[in-house]
Amino acid sequence: MKDRSENVERLKRGQNIAFLATLVAFLLAVMKGTVGYLFGSGVLIADAFHSGADVLSNFAAGFGLWLASGKKSTKFPYGLYKAETMAGFVIGGFIAFAGIGVFKEGFEKLFRLDPVSGFPVLPVCASIISSITAFFIAKKQLSVGKEIGSRSLIANSREAFLDIFTSLIVLMGIVLAFWRIPYVEGAIIMLVAVLIVKLGAENFWASLMVLMDANLDPELQSEIEKKVNEIYGVKGASEVKIRQSGPFKMVECVIATRPSLTLYKAHELADKVEDFIGKNYEHIESVFIHVEPAKDECLSAIVPVQSMDGLDSRVNGHFARAPYFAILHLENDLIKLDDFYYNEFLGEKRHIGVKMARIITDYKIGMLFTCNIGEIAFHMLKANFVDIYRVEENISLNDILEIYRTKSAQPLQAPTHSAEESLIAG
Repeated sequence: MKDRSENVERLKRGQNIAFLATLVAFLLAVMKGTVGYLFGSGVLIADAFHSGADVLSNFAAGFGLWLASGKKSTKFPYGLYKAETMAGFVIGGFIAFAGIGVFKEGFEKLFRLDPVSGFPVLPVCASIISSITAFFIAKKQLSVGKEIGSRSLIANSREAFLDIFTSLIVLMGIVLAFWRIPYVEGAIIMLVAVLIVKLGAENFWASLMVLMDANLDPELQSEIEKKVNEIYGVKGASEVKIRQSGPFKMVECVIATRPSLTLYKAHELADKVEDFIGKNYEHIESVFIHVEPAKDECLSAIVPVQSMDGLDSRVNGHFARAPYFAILHLENDLIKLDDFYYNEFLGEKRHIGVKMARIITDYKIGMLFTCNIGEIAFHMLKANFVDIYRVEENISLNDILEIYRTKSAQPLQAPTHSAEESLIAG
């Protein structure tokens, strides 16, 4: 998981750009409103309302990110990340309501042509300045929004890009109104009003979905489930849940593992899965893993043997130096010999046990029955959640299957010899 101070720093970067965008949008709104009023341009006044909606939206994002960067407390143990969402929810409703008022004004002007005294130089310049400014603000908001995972900043950046198009439409409307072409001014005011309502409704709806813990990223959900299933020791991942909390995500997941796993090892496996998710996916603030025993478990077991004589094959006295390994299939009442594996490392002088341990983990074999095993190989297998059982030399595979059926296998709690003794014996 991400460090708390790192999250706070990212939130502060987000709130800084949000408040900067608020200031810029406010200045643009004042400029367009003043120029529109002085020159009697209803289109520019409508665009000023549009910029005013941006002011509220950007302020909501900045205010929410500021609250979200506050410390966790006893009353708010999960932090105040959803403050950003709450702000977006409230402001979204206000923006949509304001847009409806602008739409009514546009409809009234649809059939009315106001007199024009001269070419509207200042209104044209105001629209051009608005377009250029919107481009740079949108670019910066999108960059920071993606960096910190803030939905509100990303949404506002898209709206700022839309402002470029809106300002160009407004520019066209100002010129066409000067030429006294009927219906144009009212129609463009209504178009701008629709964009304002759309902005408010989208903010309102997106915030509502987050507050209701909707799954907004099914692709990430499927990817996490697939990747967790590939972690050694996990027999199945299910019920992956992702909920948004401000700019961060919270992940819950249920994993199944072998019933024979000790509580300590199950906790270790859960930590392993949590670390994997936290380190490999951005904007995930916390991960909760619940471990359950696997049902209808199918296991593979491996046994070092002296020869390939079917179920009459005898256990070899040494793990790494056994010429063959028998692979057993263990599934409820179905217990059988699957195959034999030739020890390809037999002619080598060092680290044979380590190499065989890697083969066992690579093939995801869950159990090992052996007489002896060295220190390094033992800890490698244990670290990968392989159960190791002690059996006597020269007993047959039939005897091992009977031990498994009667659940009388004795777990090996420690290696039978040290790494130094393995080298001497090698």
